[in-house]
Amino acid sequence: MPKTFMNPSANPNYQFLVVDGDIHLNTTFALMLEFPGHEVRTAHTGETALAMLEQDQFHLIIMEYWLPRMHGDDLAAIIKQQWPDLPIIMATANIEEVRKYVHPLAGVDCFLNKPFSMSQLREAVLWVLDYYTKVRKVVPVARKAHESHPVVTDFLRKPLRLGGHSL
Repeated sequence: MPKTFMNPSANPNYQFLVVDGDIHLNTTFALMLEFPGHEVRTAHTGETALAMLEQDQFHLIIMEYWLPRMHGDDLAAIIKQQWPDLPIIMATANIEEVRKYVHPLAGVDCFLNKPFSMSQLREAVLWVLDYYTKVRKVVPVARKAHESHPVVTDFLRKPLRLGGHSL
């Protein structure tokens, strides 16, 4: 698959929402993803992210699991209820620990295990957006709808589940 995501003339302008309780990581994510023609906005809590989603349209959410006052799996579930065609990438420093205590896969389209490189982040973004536009045949955008069948992947882009079916 050609890597045209970074070429703004080959792709529409995207608006990303990054949700992380750490202001420094939010800034780092924004710097990693901002390039000509695309916009990155940040939120520090799940509640702030939901308020921003009500006010604006986003093409992709990138969130940390360990958010203040609301874990990422709870935020992902709320987002998928309201905006099922909005892709979600979840990042965390320890995926195995998260999986041990909760099942955060529902509503999450891709996991990134921290630390990750700029290349891994951009590749995950490319893969998720490509999946939504080519496989699901929808333009990923924060708009309300009725159902969702997310693909769940690990940071190596290996599909694990599609619409509840193991691959």
